[in-house]
Amino acid sequence: MQGGSLKANVHTQLRPRRGSRAQRRELAVFFAFISPWLLGFILVTMLPLLWGLYLSLTNFTGLSFTHLKFVGMANYLRALDDPDVWNGLLHTAVVTLVSVPLSLIGGFALAVLLNQKLRGQKIFRTLFYLPSIVPAVGLVVIWQTIYNRNSGLLNALIDLVHKGTVINWISDYANLALIVMLLWGIGGGMIIYLAALQGVPQELKEAGSIDGATSWQGFRHITIPLVTPVLFFQLIMGIINALQLLVPAMLLTSIAGGATWAREQFPIPTANRLYMVHLFEQTFNYQRFGYGLALAWILFVIIFIFSLLMLKSGQFWVHYEVDVEGRRGA
Repeated sequence: MQGGSLKANVHTQLRPRRGSRAQRRELAVFFAFISPWLLGFILVTMLPLLWGLYLSLTNFTGLSFTHLKFVGMANYLRALDDPDVWNGLLHTAVVTLVSVPLSLIGGFALAVLLNQKLRGQKIFRTLFYLPSIVPAVGLVVIWQTIYNRNSGLLNALIDLVHKGTVINWISDYANLALIVMLLWGIGGGMIIYLAALQGVPQELKEAGSIDGATSWQGFRHITIPLVTPVLFFQLIMGIINALQLLVPAMLLTSIAGGATWAREQFPIPTANRLYMVHLFEQTFNYQRFGYGLALAWILFVIIFIFSLLMLKSGQFWVHYEVDVEGRRGA
């Protein structure tokens, strides 16, 4: 008893008192180190977000604050009754549900293929990766040349098989044309998957082979579970990026916004009017900044809900080396 009491007294004496000078100094040093990031986060992120939230409750036109009027939830209620909003959400959902899984599967399949010992492996990796670094404008110009109704490469190839075929891909098959164009950049995801595959411990594969596992069984039960965190990250980021798709959908058409006469003469096809395209037009073409900000906050809530659902679902199929409690995973 006496030894235990002495040890407790020593521990009490050595432990710094709450609110001591040393603790205050450590706290001051901590905030001094994070202050650049903290100030940047407050000034560049939080304040603009809150200001945008307030403006979404007003009739702000983006020109002046002279006639600024608080309208409450009117902009949000208007969005619920706007058929262009629902049309944009529908086509955005179609593009997301098709392009994201195809990008994941295609990028992962390329990574598995290029992880093998093949002749010219580095050259193929470079060739598959290069399209993903092409700027958005250059990418759209290339695919406009391919999709062109009169002189496009795609119609020229079809004409070799079926003479006289003229297809307006951008207008008649807008979603398909956009999805194919987006899939052209799967090389970026391929590089990330390739790094994940090369991070799988070789000894686990050898142990599975010794236990009698075939190549497919080792890939199914060892490789895929170990790369699920990377697949999960790419899935969430793919969904977020697809829901915010704007530039390719606008630039793929003849006129991306522009003057009123231009929009009337060369209107953006209905299928290309994704949610972000409608948001852009309402905000910048028609100076309805309050309404546009309300649309932006609606999209934020949608992305937030999808992210929460994905994080919840990840508990059932994503395998981490360390579990949430900090212990080694099984």
